[in-house]
Amino acid sequence: MKCGLIEKAERQFVDTIEKEAYVWCEKDWKHDDHEHVHNRAQLTFVEEGYQYFHIDRKIYLVPQYHVIWIPSGKAHKITSESKVVNLMVFLFKSVFEEDFYRNVQVFAVPPVLREMLLYASKWNKSLTENEEQDIFFKAILKSLPNFCRESTGLEIHVPTDIRLIPVCYEINSNFKYNLDIDLLAEKAQMSVRSLQRIFKNETGITLQKYLQLTRILKSIELIDTQQYTLSEVAYKVGYQSLSAFTASYFAVMKMKPKLNKNQRTSS
Repeated sequence: MKCGLIEKAERQFVDTIEKEAYVWCEKDWKHDDHEHVHNRAQLTFVEEGYQYFHIDRKIYLVPQYHVIWIPSGKAHKITSESKVVNLMVFLFKSVFEEDFYRNVQVFAVPPVLREMLLYASKWNKSLTENEEQDIFFKAILKSLPNFCRESTGLEIHVPTDIRLIPVCYEINSNFKYNLDIDLLAEKAQMSVRSLQRIFKNETGITLQKYLQLTRILKSIELIDTQQYTLSEVAYKVGYQSLSAFTASYFAVMKMKPKLNKNQRTSS
């Protein structure tokens, strides 16, 4: 049993629970290594650590104090190299009709929603009927579109054009350095102009934006290790100053980078 669902076969979960909605909290979450699907809509709140969700040829980053909404029946795989991952997973049998609920959503949790989610932990793994719980969970569900004012864009598209795979690999391996557009075009075996056009069509972002996202995602991983100051993180992911890193981080995450309380301050 995982999150109250029974895995009858690999990647397929059977829902025998009658409750309309329930919550499953886990400390030190352990990940499966395969894609799976279930027939409940899922809201995952990352209380500590970070996760990557692989959905529809996109990779979504869900860092600490963020949530991801996954519609019912949407296949997904979860990975993470975070030292510790603490999650709250809300599972809903039915949802409202708005478009919001039909698409994957990732957004930072505002203080009000965070308090609501933490309060809901009192019903952790409770599968018995409870009127207060039912009303409270429906209120959370109904409020989600209002809390998701703007997506933070924490997803990277995986290109389908195989010529772009070496390009992505080169950027992912050498994100610390500036783009060598001629080298990337050579690896794709196409002209610079064709590479830029096809990459944008395939991923929805430019090569430079892809590099920025890669750097910021890597910085989140480094911050999570609790081994480096922010200045050290900035240098390790390719920024020449803390201010440049902070500006880039803010542009993607809509918040400034910060260390956990027990980490060293930046220098």
